[in-house]
This record gives sequence, structure tokens and C-alpha cells, in this order.
Amino acid sequence: MHRDPSLDTLLDLDGVIIGGLAGGHWVKFDVCRVPATAGRPYGIRYSMTLHDASGSRVFGMDNAHAIAIRRGVQTARSRTFDHVHRAKGDKGIDYPYQDAASLIRDFWLAVDRILEERK
Repeated sequence: MHRDPSLDTLLDLDGVIIGGLAGGHWVKFDVCRVPATAGRPYGIRYSMTLHDASGSRVFGMDNAHAIAIRRGVQTARSRTFDHVHRAKGDKGIDYPYQDAASLIRDFWLAVDRILEERK
């Protein structure tokens, strides 16, 4: 398996909270190394979330658990745990993890889009 050089950047975000975003929004990062498994093949567990001023999660990307994927009348569990929560209470949709740099980029693109929509 090749080494992802952007993984160190993602790991450095662990525990970071960034406030002062538009409308009182803030983001939080929880990231740590874990043993590689089928659900987390790159050996990292992460949660990156956007919260409103009251602290409610508005958006999130994580790999805490497998999600249910509907295919016609059947429901299956995702093979990897990477997914996106698009709103409060959203069970999540599959996220095609490529590398840590893409994950960070995709998170901030979504945050920017959401904050723009909430103006």
C-alpha cells in the first residue's frame, strides 16, 4: 500500500475547532490512527463536522460506522465506513474516499457551499 503524504495533515487537525464562521457556525475535527480494517483500510478514524451557532451539527463527514445503501428493494451495508451526513438526522450517504487531501478539500467545499446557502 502506498503512503498518503496528506495523511499527516489530516492527523494534525485532531482536536482543532475553528469558530467565527458566517452566522456563528464552527467546525470540529476528530482524527486518530487506528488499526487498518475492511471498514477503515487506510488506518484512520475521522469525524469532521460543521455546527450552527446553537451547536447542532449541520453537516459532517466521518467513518464511524457502515451505512445502509439501498439498491432497488435490497439494502446492503457499505464496505468501507466513509460517509457524509448532509443534514441533522441524515443517516448518511457513501463517500468515495481517495486520500486525506481530497477528504479535507471536499469537506471545506461543502462547508463553503452550506454557509453560502444559509446567508
